[in-house]
Amino acid sequence: MFQHTPLRLTTLALLAAGSLAYTFAAGFFGLEILAEIAILAILVIALDLVAGFGGMVSLCHGALLGVGAYAFTVAATEAGLSAAPAMALAIALSAALAFAIGAVCARSTGIYFIMATLAFGQMGYSFVFQSPLFGGDDGLAGAPRPDLGAIGIDLTDSRAFAIYAILLVAVTYLVAAATLRSGLGRSLVGLHHNEKRLRALGLTVWRAKATAFAISGALAGLAGCLAAQHTQYISPGLLSWTVSGEALVVVILGGLGTLVGPILGAILFVVLKHEISALTPYWHAIVGLILIAVVMSRANGVVGFVEARLATRKPQPLVKEAKADA
Repeated sequence: MFQHTPLRLTTLALLAAGSLAYTFAAGFFGLEILAEIAILAILVIALDLVAGFGGMVSLCHGALLGVGAYAFTVAATEAGLSAAPAMALAIALSAALAFAIGAVCARSTGIYFIMATLAFGQMGYSFVFQSPLFGGDDGLAGAPRPDLGAIGIDLTDSRAFAIYAILLVAVTYLVAAATLRSGLGRSLVGLHHNEKRLRALGLTVWRAKATAFAISGALAGLAGCLAAQHTQYISPGLLSWTVSGEALVVVILGGLGTLVGPILGAILFVVLKHEISALTPYWHAIVGLILIAVVMSRANGVVGFVEARLATRKPQPLVKEAKADA
């Protein structure tokens, strides 16, 4: 069951305060890194919602991110929609496709679910890669950023865009937390632990899984919109299974089923990628070794490791001694 422990609330508050403070201290490159972290954070929150709490490990969330990015760009550049309705359309399309994928894969579990979502993701990648409408391998350019000039905000400024990205991460977290606290969220956790029992109680399993997957897909679509607005250029690489694979690595690194852990994992992953890649082109190998160390520690990512260490330091309750004359 989802809950906010004191450690998770403290971590969340520190991450929020640190991110906002960093936006006013960082230069252009630092702000670009912050926007990249925000995009990945939204994606991994979406993935943790279904993988960490529902046991539905997905390898198509990269494709759902790509659907959001392409739908937003096409709606804004070809259909002439402004950024807000284009984002709404892209998120709705990502949610609809995710619902369909969740409904089809609902009866699958474990490796079969993973492979089914991988197949859907690769189908999306191949379709976009070969379609002239989406620019093929060349991708599409010209994705606009929202026009907030009416309230005096210019999102072409890197600092303003970084703050905007952080706010979208906060909205994503609140939506995911509200979902997990709802009846749907409790059903999702129950299905993860004992699907047969929930089915016997009368729950329509496929619908619950598909609905949760749709909400997760909508959040992944939001990450795609933000990615398109950030670089103002998109390519089929956004739909690659490697994007989903990296997102899964980040969730495991931060802490599966903690919701705040994946945000921390996104920060660690992006920072490590940029810092280590400046030293060696084999940064993937080093990040892989770190991931192996986390897994071998038998802790649930960074957050799980800290929680386990704090639990061992708590004073154990005294056991009442049996009365001598009993």
